[in-house]
Amino acid sequence: MSIKSDALAQQGSPRYLASGDPALADYYPAWLDNLADDVTVEGSMLDGAVQGADAARTIVVGIRTLYGTSQEFHFAGPCGDNGWLEDYIAQVDGKPIGCVALMTRNAAGQTQHIVASYRPRSSLLLFARLLGEKFAGTPLANYFISESAA
Repeated sequence: MSIKSDALAQQGSPRYLASGDPALADYYPAWLDNLADDVTVEGSMLDGAVQGADAARTIVVGIRTLYGTSQEFHFAGPCGDNGWLEDYIAQVDGKPIGCVALMTRNAAGQTQHIVASYRPRSSLLLFARLLGEKFAGTPLANYFISESAA
């Protein structure tokens, strides 16, 4: 199944400033409900890769809480034989942010690997700091706040 959007960014404007596809307003990432026990998550907002279903779920749900109701999808659909791709926008602390995320499945059909790329850089840096604050006092905070920034 493919879920495609006809919503395109204005020519010359970054896609993270374009509205999402209203047809995807009720989209839910079903891959989140089927994580492998040893799933890994990595992205431009964190240092290293986090492993484990509980940690990955905590991070993804934490990210979504920072978006509030502002998350809008441009695209969500299959990518290759074992992948799922999402292209979406949101706001973090009032700043626009865009994300392209690729989830790959293992042979059992479980989400095995999640990788997410965020833009623009200014929103990415704010986002990482806010996630570090959100996870303060937990081992997850270290993935978002560097030693030099702490």
